[in-house]
Amino acid sequence: MQEAQADDHAFSPLEEHGLFDNDTVAEPFSQGLWSRPGFLVRRLNQIHYAMFFEECKEENVTPVQYGILTVLAANPWLDQTAIGYEVGLDRTTSADVIKRLEEKGLLERRINPMDRRSRQAAVTPEGLRVMALLKQGMARAQQRLLDPLSLRDRKIFMSLLVELVDANNQYGRAVLKSV
Repeated sequence: MQEAQADDHAFSPLEEHGLFDNDTVAEPFSQGLWSRPGFLVRRLNQIHYAMFFEECKEENVTPVQYGILTVLAANPWLDQTAIGYEVGLDRTTSADVIKRLEEKGLLERRINPMDRRSRQAAVTPEGLRVMALLKQGMARAQQRLLDPLSLRDRKIFMSLLVELVDANNQYGRAVLKSV
């Protein structure tokens, strides 16, 4: 048991960057960027994007676009506001991403028959084909991102991410909610 604890203690990026002080994380601004959760979350997002593009480069689809395709594959003909709620995008950004996906032939849009001011979208057969091509690459990118963590730590990390997003959801540019 002591050997496992020693192994766990042997590699700690927090310690490597001088962020532990008597087993507590140092004051956020006293140790630079590596002590700031916002910086680390943004950096992890950049790393994820890079991994996603390495795995999925052949189809020229972004992680956000893939997220919208995923939502619409499960819920065709959602309106653009509902799509934004599902992926945490404001209405303007949702409309822009949806327009780009439509231009690529991956989505089709129509006027909402219940509210002529809004537009609805659904994945096209070409969009479903592209999603199928990207599915394994997306999964590999997710796996690569979490590979440095043990299975136990992956579960803890994902649980903590969900907890943080849920507790702070109201502060996002667009509130994430399921429709």
